[in-house]
Amino acid sequence: MKTQASRSDEAIALVEKHAAHNYHPLPVVAAHAQGAWVTDVEGRRYLDCLAAYSALNFGHRHPEIVAAVQAQLDRLTLTSRAFHHDVLGPFVRDLAALAGKDLVLPMNTGAEAVETGLKVARKWGYEVKGVPADRATVIVADGNFHGRTISVVSFSTDPTARTNFGPFTPGFRVVPYGDSSAIADAIDDTTVAVLIEPIQGEAGVIVPPAGYLSKVRQLCDAREVLFVADEIQSGLGRTGTTFACEHENVVPDLYLLGKALGGGIVPVSAVVGNSDVLGVIRPGEHGSTFGGNALACAAGHAVVGMLERGTWQRTAAQLGEHLHTRLRELMGQGVVEIRGRGLWAGVDIDPALMTGREACEALLAEGILVKDTHGSTIRFAPPLVVTPDEIDLAVDALRRVLIQRAA
Repeated sequence: MKTQASRSDEAIALVEKHAAHNYHPLPVVAAHAQGAWVTDVEGRRYLDCLAAYSALNFGHRHPEIVAAVQAQLDRLTLTSRAFHHDVLGPFVRDLAALAGKDLVLPMNTGAEAVETGLKVARKWGYEVKGVPADRATVIVADGNFHGRTISVVSFSTDPTARTNFGPFTPGFRVVPYGDSSAIADAIDDTTVAVLIEPIQGEAGVIVPPAGYLSKVRQLCDAREVLFVADEIQSGLGRTGTTFACEHENVVPDLYLLGKALGGGIVPVSAVVGNSDVLGVIRPGEHGSTFGGNALACAAGHAVVGMLERGTWQRTAAQLGEHLHTRLRELMGQGVVEIRGRGLWAGVDIDPALMTGREACEALLAEGILVKDTHGSTIRFAPPLVVTPDEIDLAVDALRRVLIQRAA
């Protein structure tokens, strides 16, 4: 009879043998999860401090979202957009209102939202701004992460994302992140949009200098350019506000949303804007068989309803203060820098002590799930249902790991 302990090794071996190696996951095999906690196939429990890169902002299997999806499963899941269904209208109406806009274009994944936003920006540039045909350019920031499709990696500055994937899509200009003067210098008559993350997630939770987003908004207004904000990781409560742009009272022309919009149950993404921009898309010019499907709309509508209350945003702000206060205690004890906002932090480990991967593996042994990025950086993004005591548990575990490695 096979032991419980063998199940983890067998599951990992199957993945290694039959799944393409586009990920390098930590050696844990999840079998059950609830709230902020994950249980593996051997019955060990882990505190989830990654939340699926912010796709699980409301925790695993939040009862309100699960109930909405289960009820929808009993009625209708998919029609395609060839027909109407009764869940799409309420979802797009309420998501538009949450963002202070009037139109929503629903898709499935975050990368699809980015691709959609790029298409919208180019079409707007030709039909509204008057850019000559096939000359549109989009300004992006170095260190960006907007997905891994061909168009998106065409303007990535990460060699891993680009090497041996060319030829690349033209029409992008890369400038330093956080430098509004570089954006000003890059804008010309062909520029249709500036696409940036209000906080760069994959780069290590990089927060731009104060006033940066406001200056970008001013530049876009002055030069007739769209401000497109990729809030796929930073949005929907993560930073203590509904959208990270709110920290500077900035409203972009287009929001790109995803991850948490599906409640951690189904993939849901969207481009949200006003009709003077998003209205350039007409029937047949863009679409998706599953975009705006009934099951996705049920999940997304539940998420929007939860965010409308404002309690989740306030909770993220309060818990974020606690997280950053506790993390700052580790400065000089193996931690060299801490960045972030709300319940989101990038922690740079002294590379002389260990790599980010090694830190994540050591934390895994302590029952804490986090993920590394770019060398010695680890990211903390626990679900918004986490408690102060659970945050203490995670930070204390990191302290132990640092002490053990330094010994």
